[in-house]
Amino acid sequence: MRNILLTIEYDGTNYFGWQKQPNKKTVQGVIEDAIKKITGEDVNLVGSGRTDRGVHALGQKANFKTESKIPTEKFPLALNSVLPNDISIKDAAEISLDFSARYSAKQKTYKYLIYNHKTRPAILRNYVYHFPYELDIASMQKSCEYFIGEYDFSSFCSSGSETNSKVRRIFNCYLTSENDCIAIYISANGFLYNMARIIAGTILDVGVGKIKPTDIPLIIESRDRTKAGKTLPPWGLYLVDVVY
Repeated sequence: MRNILLTIEYDGTNYFGWQKQPNKKTVQGVIEDAIKKITGEDVNLVGSGRTDRGVHALGQKANFKTESKIPTEKFPLALNSVLPNDISIKDAAEISLDFSARYSAKQKTYKYLIYNHKTRPAILRNYVYHFPYELDIASMQKSCEYFIGEYDFSSFCSSGSETNSKVRRIFNCYLTSENDCIAIYISANGFLYNMARIIAGTILDVGVGKIKPTDIPLIIESRDRTKAGKTLPPWGLYLVDVVY
């Protein structure tokens, strides 16, 4: 028995998220079907985390156990030959049998892309959030600093979260310019349900002057979801990387 860790890039536009669901097209389900085609095995593909419908990934990690004799380095080419064009296996590595892409993860990084122009995009419509109004970028950048640290992030979690503890540690949070967009990067030891998209929405509220950067600690302390910004749409969000 071998344990194979995949690095996966995907366009989430046409999928009902990562997690396999009955009668719905999901990234996990499509990759599991591809693995069966090349190995003949029914496997359980364990992802580092679930991405919602429409969310993209540049560096999702997932592992599966197999008795296949296919050389590890051949898995990307073999799987990509049967996968649709909106999913790509970027790398494969053999790891210890007790490794879990989900439970062994130490840090994840997400980014959110905001297209801050008066006219809406056409080509990028499924990959950025269009926001046509003027933004105070300096205040947005300042607000990012207040998220760094270990806190109870209940204010930044949508209802329906399956975890009891809402405490997470954010290692880094910052803004940068990327591909004609504002990119919000967030690295943490874990993310609550919709946490990245709510933080991005709150930072956007700072940008329009709805809240001040110094309000962020008060919003965190309140543990009140209604105090934070709206949940931005999924199509601007990307899972960038997972560290073990």
